[in-house]
Amino acid sequence: MATAENADRIKNMRNKWLLDTIVIDAGHGGKDPGTSGKYGTKEKILDAALESFSTSGFDATSLDAVARSLGIRKQTILYHFTTKKGLLNAVVERAAENLISSIEEVLSSQLKGWERIEALARMIFRLALREPLLLGLLREVSRPGSVGSERLKTLMTPLMDRATLWMQSEMNVGRMRRTNPRLVILSAYSTVVGLATEIEVLRAAGIEQALRPVAIRRRELMRFLRVSLDPDYSQSR
Repeated sequence: MATAENADRIKNMRNKWLLDTIVIDAGHGGKDPGTSGKYGTKEKILDAALESFSTSGFDATSLDAVARSLGIRKQTILYHFTTKKGLLNAVVERAAENLISSIEEVLSSQLKGWERIEALARMIFRLALREPLLLGLLREVSRPGSVGSERLKTLMTPLMDRATLWMQSEMNVGRMRRTNPRLVILSAYSTVVGLATEIEVLRAAGIEQALRPVAIRRRELMRFLRVSLDPDYSQSR
């Protein structure tokens, strides 16, 4: 019995090792155990690439530099992502999944009308503070003709369509003012993405505290959304 228990314990430990171990440089053509698990090689590459793409842009990002920052070889990156564009698309996909899941949580709530809009805006700004590199990435791939822009558009269009239809239905029952819902969404998106540039400028000037511009932009966005959508709001307030 003891032997069987020991064997099971060893098996469980081995399975946990396969999930949690970080393989710094596979350097071979076989399966990389580090692919699996939260802290695998693939996730570490995506994290490093997110930082580089967000702060330096696609053109200035070097796979060699990303590899050096992780202490691995470039071939290890190419094992997981065959090209730099493929790596960027993977980073965009992961970031979009994060953003979409956060937005879906609010869209699936019982909140109605302006309350849901307010909850969405607050959630996005919380996400901006928690994951500032996400804003930099969105700024990078939102430029017309930029690498990754088509992938982001493909991922975000279904959510944009759903949000547009919901806003239109709220307007039909009088819980929102009649306006162009897609234009409002794009204006809000531009405000949030533009915040990435402002934070970057402040940091370049040696000002690490980014809460003030975030707070200012949030107030400005909330006022814009309220004036545009809340039927009970008066601009004279």
